[in-house]
Amino acid sequence: MPKPLTFWFEFASTYSYLSAMRIEAACAKRGVALQWKPFLLGPVFAQNGWADSPFNLFPVKGANMWRDMQRQCARMDLPLTRPSQFPRNGLLAARVACAHADRAWIGAFVRGVYLANFGADRDISDPAVIASILTDIGQDDAAVLAAAQSEAAKLALRQQTETAIESGLFGAPTFAVGDEVFWGNDRLDDAIDWACNPINI
Repeated sequence: MPKPLTFWFEFASTYSYLSAMRIEAACAKRGVALQWKPFLLGPVFAQNGWADSPFNLFPVKGANMWRDMQRQCARMDLPLTRPSQFPRNGLLAARVACAHADRAWIGAFVRGVYLANFGADRDISDPAVIASILTDIGQDDAAVLAAAQSEAAKLALRQQTETAIESGLFGAPTFAVGDEVFWGNDRLDDAIDWACNPINI
């Protein structure tokens, strides 16, 4: 029986967008249980002394990433509009996803947020934008947003981010199968293969 796969992602992460748009279907195809784990990269970057995304701090790296995103999105037939603000604050969306990670609609919500941010340059820090995404997937936006703003939801995301850091995560997307860790969108298929048939090395 396949082992579960944990998907660590950040809504401001470009490559997490690519993974988020295909991971649910890819896992379902192989019978792999998927665990959604949003976290915040800000505290991770701060540990390295960075006050901004490395794609902004190192312009050559950033330029390469955006060109690569154009290629990858074209290959996957995904829309790409470079956000007018990058990285964009995904705190509210992350709180929603953290508080409802076990709901059947979580995949649709996550994809909706990524499409809003990277496909349409919508401000995902705006509660009205998140509310519209929730409405589009048939959820009670007022109830979900109220739960996301609770102290319990705020604490849950903080603790989840701390767990990510303590586990040695340094970027997103990251995929974990037990203690085995795979980093980057280009390792998603490897992670799913490992969940189905771990190699003894």
